[in-house]
Amino acid sequence: MSQRPLILHVIHHLVMGGMENGLVNLINAMPESGYRHAIVCIEDFNSFRQRIARPDVEVVPLHRSRIGVWKLRSRLYRLCRQLRPSLLHSRNLSGLDAVFPARAAGVRRCVHGEHGWDVDNLDGRKWKPALLRRVHAPLIDRFITVSKDLERFLMTRIGISGTRITQIYNGVDTNRFAPAAAKPLEWLPPAFRGEDQILIGAIGRIQPVKDHETLVRAFARLLQAQPALRERLCLTVVGDGPLLENVRALATSLGISDRAWFPGALNNVPEVLRSLDVFVLPSLMEGISNTVLEAMASGLPVLATGVGGNLELVEDGRSGRLFEPRNVEALAAVLGDYASQPEMRRRQGIEARRLAEERFSLAAMVRQYTAVYDGLCS
Repeated sequence: MSQRPLILHVIHHLVMGGMENGLVNLINAMPESGYRHAIVCIEDFNSFRQRIARPDVEVVPLHRSRIGVWKLRSRLYRLCRQLRPSLLHSRNLSGLDAVFPARAAGVRRCVHGEHGWDVDNLDGRKWKPALLRRVHAPLIDRFITVSKDLERFLMTRIGISGTRITQIYNGVDTNRFAPAAAKPLEWLPPAFRGEDQILIGAIGRIQPVKDHETLVRAFARLLQAQPALRERLCLTVVGDGPLLENVRALATSLGISDRAWFPGALNNVPEVLRSLDVFVLPSLMEGISNTVLEAMASGLPVLATGVGGNLELVEDGRSGRLFEPRNVEALAAVLGDYASQPEMRRRQGIEARRLAEERFSLAAMVRQYTAVYDGLCS
């Protein structure tokens, strides 16, 4: 039996998403000689688990919504007794369900990560989630936040000492995500493949907090205001989620279905990004967006809402632009600026790539997580 310490990661579900992508990147990039890994899903997983390159990583779904929270905790206890992890690493609010069972089962070290916000608690002011975090705080050895914004939240709202928090930015593989000499267009619909086409894109789970409806409305508003752009400007939103059909229906109702494409989840994200001219993240709140980092590494200017961790990634006017959440008119105006200024797109894309390489590398992220694990498991 291997003597390498086992880290048991607990997340809500293992599907396409920024936090989930960050976990997979971390496991794939960490040396196999250091730690073993297993993943517990509070709910379930889908084909996204196939992105885990290591064959020794077990993924266990527990289906909380089906079995209830008490059976969930009982199963977590038994699982911890069976696997005997050296360290539990829970993520976000639902991951806290694992902390009490893990401690009761004898797990000696617990790390908890905060990665973002829910659409029904964008400012973190709801009392019940805050209480749950405070109740569990004494059982947690180290908190990790992906942004300084979330670090401030833990300190000011939850009352966690800064000495117990490590802030680690998500990292991006700048070799896998990199600019291309020529845009790969084969994956696009025929009407979008012309060399003169300007492709605006977003990638991510299509759910309320991401607010892709504002992007669709802004795109339609721009085409209405500048009909000459209709032959050259196109929009794609890549990703699956509960609101996918809603945004498709919205595009149809706004009369832009011929210039907007929603293919669902795709496995060729690096190729998708290399095809774009502008990347947009219209979310209502954000931790640190992996897709923004991937877009930056791909040499794209990024238009993002001026919220949460976006303020720590996008340098307004240098590597992209920040805009107000839910402001359709403001986003339409910004999209118009970028559609008409190819030199600005090129210049800001170069700056975005530079920032990704210098500040947000995958290697730096792996080093920092490894340092936390080493410190607790030594």
